[in-house]
Amino acid sequence: MANIGYIQVVRHCNHFCGFCSNPTTPYQHTFESMKVLVDDFVERGYFGVILTGGEPSLHPELPRIARYARDRGLHVRMITNGWRLADDAFAKEMADAGLSLVHVSVYSVRPDVEERLRGTPGTLEKAFAAVENANRHGIDVNINCVINKLNADHLDENIRHWMTHHPYIRHFVWNNLDPSMGRAEVNQDQYTPRLADFELSLHRALKMLHGSGRTFRVEKVPLCYMTDFAWASTETRKIVKGEERIVHFLDAKQTVRQTDWEHIYNESCAVCSLRTICGGLFDRGNAYDPAELYPVFIDRDAVVEKIIRDPKDPSYEFRSLDDWRTDFERRIAEARAAGPRKPHGDRPDQPPPSMSPGNGPAVGQITEQGLRLFEAKRQSEGRKAAQHGIALERTDDALPPPTNDPDA
Repeated sequence: MANIGYIQVVRHCNHFCGFCSNPTTPYQHTFESMKVLVDDFVERGYFGVILTGGEPSLHPELPRIARYARDRGLHVRMITNGWRLADDAFAKEMADAGLSLVHVSVYSVRPDVEERLRGTPGTLEKAFAAVENANRHGIDVNINCVINKLNADHLDENIRHWMTHHPYIRHFVWNNLDPSMGRAEVNQDQYTPRLADFELSLHRALKMLHGSGRTFRVEKVPLCYMTDFAWASTETRKIVKGEERIVHFLDAKQTVRQTDWEHIYNESCAVCSLRTICGGLFDRGNAYDPAELYPVFIDRDAVVEKIIRDPKDPSYEFRSLDDWRTDFERRIAEARAAGPRKPHGDRPDQPPPSMSPGNGPAVGQITEQGLRLFEAKRQSEGRKAAQHGIALERTDDALPPPTNDPDA
C-alpha cells in the first residue's frame, strides 16, 4: 500500500490563521528525534513522509532531515505556507536536499480574504513566489486548500486563477475544516461552513480540473456532496484499499495511527448505495449538522473500479473487482469481530484510544527553551487574537497530562 506518514517538524508558525487546528506547543524536535520517526516509517514499509507543522520551514534542520529521509528511500513531501520557499535560495536548498513534492497552502486568491484567514498581510504574494521557485527547481507543486466559511463560495475561482497563471500545477487537495482542535474548535461560528455552502463551488472546481486532465483529492467531505467525483475522496480511497495513516503529532497526542475512516452518519445513510465506502461526516467538534447528509443511489462498484484500476496509483494489490470484494469482505468481517470502537472519553474531540499505538517512539521533547518559546508565542498570539476578534485555543493538548509520580 502507498502509506504516507506525517511528521510535525515544529508547532509554531509565522502566520496566525483563525482556524488553525495545530497551534503552538512547547514540544520541540532535534534532528535526532526526527530521525527516529523517519526510521519508524521505513521499518513499516511506508512509501513516503510528509513534513508538516506548524510551519516546517522554520526548523533549522529541515533540509538535513529531508535529505536523510530521501537517502533512506522515502518520497519526501512538505506542507508549507510558502513564506520561506519564496526565497529562491531556500527553495534550491530544499530541492537539493531531496524534497520531491511541496503542498503550498492557499485558501483564497482574493487578497483580502486570504489576509483575513492568515491573520498576516502579504501572504498571497509569498505563496505565488513559492510555487514559482519550487517549479523552477524541479519540485512538484500541489495546492492545498482548507474549505471554510470565508472561501466556500469561490473554490472554483481559486482554481481558475491557478490554471491561468500557474498552469504547471497539476494536482489540488481540499480539506474540509476540522472543527475539533486548536483555534478551529473555539472559533467555529466564524470559520465552520455548512456542507451546502460549498457543494456547488466545489463541484464547479472539480469539474474544471477533471476536464483539464488535472488530478485532485478531497478530504473530510461526505460522498453525498461529491457524488460525481466520489473516487477522489481521500477517505474513500483508503477504505477501498485498506490503507492506514500515521501522524506523529508534536503535542500530547503523540503518535496517532488511523485505520478506521468512518465517522458520523444519519439514519438515512443506511440505505445509501455508497455507505460502505464513505467516511461519513468528519466531526469530533459537534460543529456540523448530520441532518445535511442524505442517501445517494449510484453504482458503488463503478467508484471502486476507478480507484483500484487507477494507473497513476500502482500500489494497490488487487486490480480485479472480484479480488477486491474478497479482500474488502474479509476486512469488514475482521472489523465486526473486533467489536465497536471504544468511546472517546471525556474529550469527544480527541482520537479514540485505539488510534494510539502505545509502543511508538517519543515525538519530540519538552525543554526549558521550548517552554519559554511556548509562553512567548501564547502572549504574542493572544494580542493577535484580540486584534482580529477571535478566541485563542485551549491548551489541553499542548502539554502532557499531569502525573502523580512524585519523582517525575
